[in-house]
This record gives sequence, C-alpha cells and structure tokens, in this order.
Amino acid sequence: MKGALKERVGQKRPWLAAALSLVYPGLGHVYLREWLRGLLWFGLVLATVSVLLPASALPPADGGFSFDAVMQATQALPEGATLALFGVIGLSVLDAYRLAAVGNRRAEVSTGRRCPSCSRELEADLDLDFCHWCTARLDDR
Repeated sequence: MKGALKERVGQKRPWLAAALSLVYPGLGHVYLREWLRGLLWFGLVLATVSVLLPASALPPADGGFSFDAVMQATQALPEGATLALFGVIGLSVLDAYRLAAVGNRRAEVSTGRRCPSCSRELEADLDLDFCHWCTARLDDR
C-alpha cells in the first residue's frame, strides 16, 4: 500500500483537470500548475465573448454588474457566438485532460517503470537503452 501511495505522489487526475476546465476554461490548467496556459485559456474565452457579443446585448452602463445583466447578455448571444464559445470550452477541456495524462505518463517513464511507446512495464534490473517489448528507444534513461 505504501508503494502505491508513493507512485501517486506528483500525478494529476486527468478527469478532475477536465471537469475544472468545464467549469471555466483555464481552471483545469491552474490545477495542473500550468499558469501561463491557464491564463491564455481564460483570456481566449474573454476575447471570444468580447469579439462575438453584439453591442445590443450589453446591459446599460448605469445598470451596474449583476447576475440578471449577465443572464440577459448570455441569452442575447447569437448562435454562432454560442457555438464558438462551446468550441473554446471543449478545446480547453481536451487540452487539460491531455496535459494531465501526458504528464502522468512522463512521470512514470522518468522513473523507468513504463515504455513511452507501448506503455508496458520495464524491468528495473535491466539497464537498457531500448524497450525490451517493442524495441523503442528510451531517451529518458
């Protein structure tokens, strides 16, 4: 049990990163400690909304910022803008999931437990420059 716990240290959960990015793009990247990438996804959503939101959908300036004003602006989004926004959110979710999964695989390979090509376990007592299963070159060893 203790060995299994040590293996999980430093690994991230891809589904949690994806779920956080679904809540708001960039949030899953922050969980993965990819600060710049998270900031870029956050900015991309803001840029998408600011470019595609028609001026008629914006609430009056004297009305202030409220939940009702945000809901009215959301309902006034054209169909194309909504699809673009969902596309950005979907890409952010996929990117966060992929980053976490690839990061976990790299962490396993760097300890010499799995091959980066075939993902099979490598024997620790063999000090080879290639995978003895698929003969892929092991550059990280």
